[in-house]
This record gives sequence, C-alpha cells and structure tokens, in this order.
Amino acid sequence: MKGSNFLDALSAVKTVVFDKTGTLTQGQFEVQKVVSKNGVGEQKLLEFAGLAEMHSSHPIAKSIVDRLTQSGIKLDSTSIAEHVDFPGRGVQAQIRGHEILVGSDGLLHHKQIAHDVCELEGTAAHVAIDGTYAGHILIGDALKTDAKEAIKQLRKIGIERIVMLTGDNRCAAESVAKALGVDAFHAELLPEDKVRILEDIQLSSDHSGKLAFVGDGINDAPVIPRADVGIAMGALGSDAAIETADVVLMADSPLKIVEAVEIARQTRRIVWQNIFMALSIKLIFVTFGAMGMASMWEAVFADMGVSLAAVANSTRMLRGKWL
Repeated sequence: MKGSNFLDALSAVKTVVFDKTGTLTQGQFEVQKVVSKNGVGEQKLLEFAGLAEMHSSHPIAKSIVDRLTQSGIKLDSTSIAEHVDFPGRGVQAQIRGHEILVGSDGLLHHKQIAHDVCELEGTAAHVAIDGTYAGHILIGDALKTDAKEAIKQLRKIGIERIVMLTGDNRCAAESVAKALGVDAFHAELLPEDKVRILEDIQLSSDHSGKLAFVGDGINDAPVIPRADVGIAMGALGSDAAIETADVVLMADSPLKIVEAVEIARQTRRIVWQNIFMALSIKLIFVTFGAMGMASMWEAVFADMGVSLAAVANSTRMLRGKWL
C-alpha cells in the first residue's frame, strides 16, 4: 500500500469495479475454433493472423502465435511490410502484398467490412484480407479458481456493488458475469470508455462509500488513477498498471482484495480505539491533577503507559485472520 491515506480509503470501499482479462480470468488464452469464410482455408487464415499479431504483446495475439507454433508452422517476419496497431481493437499489416486486418467486431465496423456477428461464449478475433471478411478465430479464457469465491466474500464483508468492465465482446463478458454473479458488466470497451463508465459509476445516485478499481493490464493504467483506490495485480500485471496503482497485490488472486479491505478496516478500528483510549486516560489524569490527586507516577503512566498500551493494542493486527 503506497500510503496510509489509501489504507484509510480502502476501509470505506463500498463499490468494486473489476477488469476481466487477467483479473477475474487467468488471461491464458487458447484458440478453441477457427471458422474460415469466402473460400479462405483455416491454415491460411491462422497464418495471416499470426503474422499480423506476432509483434503484439496482447494475450490474444500470443495465443494465435502459440497455436501456429504448436502446429509446426514457422512465421517469417520478413514478409511483414507494414504494421499498424489499433489500441484495444486490433492490428493491420501488409503481408505478401495483402492487407490483413485482425481485430474486434468494432474494428471491422470502423473499417466498414461486412462480417459475421459471433454470438459465442468466447473472444472472437475477426480476420479480413484485402477488405474482404475471411473468418474468425474463437479464443477462450478460463476463470481464476478463486474468482467466484472472491465475489462471494466481497459481498459477505459488505461490498454493495460489483461491476465488471472488459474490452471483450458482449457474449464472452455476459458468460463470465453470469458465472460470477456480478451486479453489472460493460463490454467492448476501449480504455477511454472504461474511464468514462468508471466516472459515471462514481457520480451515480446510488453510489455510496469509496470506489475501488482492480486491473492488471496496460489498458487499465488510465482507469486506475481515476478510482478512489486503484488496485493492480502485481505478480503478472503490467508495469504501467503497477506504477499508477495505490495498492499492489503481490499475488494474482482476487481473494487478496478481500484480505486488503479487511486489513484496512481492522487497522482503522484499532486506530480509533487507540485515540479514544489515549484521550480518555489523559482526560482522567488531567482531572485528577487539577484536583491535586495525581502523583508523578500517575503522570508517567498517563504519558508513557498510554503509548505502550496503544502499541500493545496495535499488535493484535499480527494475529488477524482475514479470510
């Protein structure tokens, strides 16, 4: 935790907003299905998509490249003439004289390329060759083993609203949202869309308490500072997310969020206990002193004794069981 003010804010959190990929899901994508269209073969579709994505660090891109590597197909980067990245949407590249576009449904709409709308429980990477739709690659991502338990525990400790934001398609987002039981979700978002929705949640009339945002990717870096408490997954999170976060979880487990909130709340309770104890004891001995009933030993106890008692009370944090 990067400051006591963030610890204090964390104790008052009532709304938690999650990123999906890498936060609630494992972020380990695997190609599940290849659907080719307009006479393009599956292998050719995969190869063009792999070449276009081979220089990208996005997990979806890596899954496509890994599938080709497992199939024994070697990718030749010298065949790539140009490469343009569309953050949060996809990529465009010139490969062997062909213009290849790989990306989301929104990117193909932006380029005005007619294509299939995939009502599938997964992420679809659409592929277009020379402005013609060539098919899509369905990519799946499994939930983290403790994600569902984390949502359950957050509700148990009094979190009133849980929202999920993602750049994935609506079908994939809805599947994860139903499995976890979150209150609301928003899909097909760019980083600036996440910022806008987070601000809308903060300004909503039913919002109470502080708001925490939890993310791990570079696309979450603009969103994390806008929350009252920005939380980054530290073990596998991007450097940008970790740098901008107020709280960094050193293990990529959503359950650690519950632990962090419980630690913050217990810390706040002990701080107030120490304040009331110190003020009460000092007030008592000041009253005794004014009445001539306090000796030097009582004055020493009112000073050093109270400090030692506060330290002793604070050590109860070391015995805490947060889950």
